[in-house]
Amino acid sequence: MTTTVQQPAAPGTRSPAGGPRAAVGTLALFEARRLLTRVPVLVAFAVYAGWTVWRAGRAWGDFPVLQDADRATQSAPILVGLAVMLSVNQAALRSRRHGTEQVLTVLVLPPWRRTAAHALSVLAPVLVTAVCVAAQFGREALRPGAVGRGSVAELLVGPLTVLLLGLFGLLAASLVRSALVAPLLIVFCLFLFLGSTGVGDGWEQWLVPAVGAATGNSLPVELIGRPAAWHALYLAGLGLSLGLLAVLVAGGRRPAVLAGTAAALALTVLGAVAQSGGDSRALTEARERATLHPERVHSCVRRDGSTYCAFPGWEPWTGEWARVVDRVRSLAGGAAHERDVVVRQRIDARYGLTGDGALPALTRPYEVTVSTQWGGNRVPEFAAAVAGVLIAGDEEAATSICDGRVVPLMWLAVGWESDPLSALRRVRLGDTVTGSDTVLQPTNVLFMTEAQTEVLRGLLDLPRTEATARVKEHWAALTTPKVTAAGAAKLLGLPAPEGEDTCR
Repeated sequence: MTTTVQQPAAPGTRSPAGGPRAAVGTLALFEARRLLTRVPVLVAFAVYAGWTVWRAGRAWGDFPVLQDADRATQSAPILVGLAVMLSVNQAALRSRRHGTEQVLTVLVLPPWRRTAAHALSVLAPVLVTAVCVAAQFGREALRPGAVGRGSVAELLVGPLTVLLLGLFGLLAASLVRSALVAPLLIVFCLFLFLGSTGVGDGWEQWLVPAVGAATGNSLPVELIGRPAAWHALYLAGLGLSLGLLAVLVAGGRRPAVLAGTAAALALTVLGAVAQSGGDSRALTEARERATLHPERVHSCVRRDGSTYCAFPGWEPWTGEWARVVDRVRSLAGGAAHERDVVVRQRIDARYGLTGDGALPALTRPYEVTVSTQWGGNRVPEFAAAVAGVLIAGDEEAATSICDGRVVPLMWLAVGWESDPLSALRRVRLGDTVTGSDTVLQPTNVLFMTEAQTEVLRGLLDLPRTEATARVKEHWAALTTPKVTAAGAAKLLGLPAPEGEDTCR
């Protein structure tokens, strides 16, 4: 009689069809599906999508600048990244919470391979985020008034942030086997990201995922000077480093893992060092040239006798500027009705995106400043600048007006609008249509007294054809220096104003 004794298989030595790599792939797909259906991740994507849809069209209107729109895709994915960090951390600790750690030791996959599967599962929300970023940016790029061009490196920041935070949560699960760690990490990250907004413009600001720029400036692509490609490399290297370190901590000390970790850390250091290099001399000189001598880089077109000069990439907007100039001139009288102007686009690019200083008014005759943004409040602001130049002769003289000439000036600026009171509200600093207030322009501001506001409101209450006829009939007297608001009201056949008529 022969007895056959079967030896029990050692844990982790039985290989299914396809081997351990196939098993890792299968587990990664399973964890990816679970990750995408986790409540925190679903809520984060819902908020992300809702915020993006609600914000669409509000930030840029119909005239987005694409080198600004690409950066606008970077902040919202942080919310998704935090949700992924929490969910990946909980998934990696699932066996500990459910008391199944011992059961898993009989599987073909050792802990380090299971950790690798969790790391691969993070790619699913990363890809979904990439699709959302592409849709958000694509919507702006397809608008008829869009100008400029976006950066692929800037667009990668959102998905790479999700990758970085997700793998950070996985590494935390490998180091500390507690479910309390992930919520604490979320609080830490929120403090880190919110605190980094006041860091300044030094090299240390580039250590966080999304580096914003609180400025009203829109610069030509060649003047931005952000190390976007190096920053994307830094984020990718740091994310890969965290994921591979998690595999190492879980026991995956294989040559390939060690080599990959070393390579990822090298990429992280390379990106971190390269992105902290600062502005080059050539960039500084180009910014100064664009600020002090924009005519050297402008391309100009002529429309109906007037000249419109724009930075490269902004040429499609010259038609919009010409439309406003024509509307303003149509309400003017005397020689101003046919006066040709030079519209020149200007920026202060010397401090990059962090600079937001006011532009000095031009002194050249009949030359008007227009900014690198358009739509919304920028339209009546530009119209006010055009009107001031038509009346005073140049921008510096126009912004110094402190008499009744403000009435015809503001009539030219808003009288042609379909809703002139709304335009008046948008062009005034306090969003008012009564009392005294400051009128915004591309360069210096203009002060409008209470009496001048009363006279303008009376003029706007008239039918447009009648108001236009009165202004043109008395144009010479209305645009005479030192005319008072009461004198303007008398010329226009309006009641005398009761408010104060003294400039600040």
